[in-house]
Amino acid sequence: MVNVKFFLKGFCAVKGFNSPAIALGASFIAVGALFKNIGLNFQESILSTFFTYALPGSLIMAESIIIGTSLLNIFLAVWLVNARLYPMTVSLFPLLTHKSQPKLKYYFACHFIAVSAWLIMKDNYKAVERKYRLDFWIGVGAANLLVAVSATGFGFFIADYLNKDMMIGLAIVNPVYFICVMVVAMRNIQMILAILFGSFFGILFYFISPEWCILLGGFTAGTLAFYIGELNGN
Repeated sequence: MVNVKFFLKGFCAVKGFNSPAIALGASFIAVGALFKNIGLNFQESILSTFFTYALPGSLIMAESIIIGTSLLNIFLAVWLVNARLYPMTVSLFPLLTHKSQPKLKYYFACHFIAVSAWLIMKDNYKAVERKYRLDFWIGVGAANLLVAVSATGFGFFIADYLNKDMMIGLAIVNPVYFICVMVVAMRNIQMILAILFGSFFGILFYFISPEWCILLGGFTAGTLAFYIGELNGN
């Protein structure tokens, strides 16, 4: 069972002008409009966000539908792009574990992993008693998922009023917010170099392979930043 008191505390933690949920909602407005434009109905759009949740996965799914990719390829593409959430899971869940919590509850709670929810939990977990951190996290995740689903529905209904440039602008709000947070949080050479190298190698690999530039640029930047940091004892 979920402790209602701490669930509600987590649910309310998404409030505030500096909340990542605002950027998340803005981006999912674009997702909702995109779903309508590619021919999904309202129910399909809502369920897509509910089950896929993470923004890149939703965008990959929509793009795959546009180009007529098979269902298997869509599944594999979304699965691979959402694999980026694995490091977040590894870094967060050891902070939430407690012997009183059943294991099945952790599997359920993993569905709420997203950049926005992860940032909120990282800022608040120390203020929550360890026994109830998982309940708090489920509240945070449920609130973020509700924001994403609601924004998708809103975007679906206002799709006719959004042009291409507006949709692109809304879609990148969440990634830009995350980059800004990372810049503020840079406290060691590895994080600083990862941002700087990522900006450089992402552009460089674009001229080599536009389709693979993000993956290749990110892998190269992250690897170099890690090893340089290790050599400097950081």
